[in-house]
Amino acid sequence: MTSIAKSFINITLRWPEKIASYIQWLGPLVARLIVGEIFAVSGWGKLQNLDAITENFISWGIPFPHILTPFTAGAEFLCGIFIALGLFTRISGGILGVIMIVAIKSALWEQVDSLDTLLGFSETAYLAIFFWLAIAGAGKASIDYLLTRK
Repeated sequence: MTSIAKSFINITLRWPEKIASYIQWLGPLVARLIVGEIFAVSGWGKLQNLDAITENFISWGIPFPHILTPFTAGAEFLCGIFIALGLFTRISGGILGVIMIVAIKSALWEQVDSLDTLLGFSETAYLAIFFWLAIAGAGKASIDYLLTRK
């Protein structure tokens, strides 16, 4: 490999990686705080308006709407708080990921006419974040990390 190629790799790949290693904790923290707040507030709003949300669930064809509406609203509220705190992050991310899959399939699927449309939904972005948190965990700036560090 030539000296120019090595320099290019060092500047474009290794230098940003070295800088990022000092703030690796920041990415999961920012993602958790944002989606955690969004889902805690959304879940709380649904809990305050269960009758209307149940009617939405019925119109979307979700089975057992009188059971799943309060469950979903409560899960959004509690899991949103847990994710923001970085507590039970993998479990909460998995639960909210499943909720996003159901939301896409039941409420948005008829609108999907291309991959671009599917990827353009905010629910798809949330699904990606929850998938990442469920696999990677909450990061070092979390209660999960404090409880499990050795």
